[in-house]
Amino acid sequence: MQDQQERTIRPIATNRKALHNYEILHRFEAGIVLTGTEVKAIRAGRLNITDAYATFPSKTTDELMLINLHIGHYEFGNRENHDPLRPRKLILHKQELHRLRKQIEQKGLTLVPTKMYFSGPYIKIEIGLARGKKLYDKRQSLKEKEADRDAM
Repeated sequence: MQDQQERTIRPIATNRKALHNYEILHRFEAGIVLTGTEVKAIRAGRLNITDAYATFPSKTTDELMLINLHIGHYEFGNRENHDPLRPRKLILHKQELHRLRKQIEQKGLTLVPTKMYFSGPYIKIEIGLARGKKLYDKRQSLKEKEADRDAM
């Protein structure tokens, strides 16, 4: 069995809109539960993570679900093709789930996916514990980007 450091990481998609709209406080690597046609559609590049977010749908269970992740239909799929916007379960350690639930409920933070990638044969998603930026924070970020671009 390969160790995690030995796995090759190939990026699938990044959520640049989330990095602009949110201040990412902490990042987590999570597994995601997918069907076969979803994996094939992702390999074909039919994925959009821009409007996606993660939430705990129930107050009693520690299941983290990814909502609004759009995985397009696999063109060679049959009648068993998947629903493009179905909620998908994220897989994290129990301690991480408890910590995330506490932080989301107490501090009013949110979970947004920042990138999706292949880690060896597995598809992983990086979710960030984020706080929304104010308009002046966004302007400041744009000024810093322009200054860095002009310096080059």
